[in-house]
Amino acid sequence: MEALLEKIRDCKACSEHLPLGPRPIVAANPKARILIIGHAPGTKVHQTGIPWDDQSGKQLRKWMDVTDEEFYDETQIAQMPMGFCYPGKGKSGDLPPRPECAPLWHQSLLEKMPNLKLTLLIGQHSQRYYLGNERQKNLTETVKNYKAYLPQYFVLPHPSPRNRFWLGKNPWFGEEVLPELKDIIAHHLRTEA
Repeated sequence: MEALLEKIRDCKACSEHLPLGPRPIVAANPKARILIIGHAPGTKVHQTGIPWDDQSGKQLRKWMDVTDEEFYDETQIAQMPMGFCYPGKGKSGDLPPRPECAPLWHQSLLEKMPNLKLTLLIGQHSQRYYLGNERQKNLTETVKNYKAYLPQYFVLPHPSPRNRFWLGKNPWFGEEVLPELKDIIAHHLRTEA
């Protein structure tokens, strides 16, 4: 695992497309039980090198009902974004994750994490890649049908502050989906393998 992580952190496959240069963000361990697959790091995460070290991460930890210590314990929770580096700014937020990362590195990482019990697919990019035709017509419908993807996957919208409107428009998410997410996370983190 260490050799693979080193190779990923040294990756420069798409450096000419990265406005801040390559700085792959990944955290994995063979013992991890939960895997988080989000979009790509933002500028703050690029600066610190710490996955989800921003407002989105605070919200995600709240949704999962985990402490910072639990969230950053690689032996429990692994972090493997769709794009490992900050992709740059677009018209309405960050650009999509670079398409090179997932095909280049995901399978190798997954093979080294045999104890995974649950993968959080956060946002449409990871859901499109991992669910393919099993997705619903849009992110809202996919998240509404989250039970269809359990026990392997738990689908979520992105916890970005930009999604306040979506969260306000879809109160069922906080009422029905988050309590189940918290229960499942607690079960996997607090029971013996």
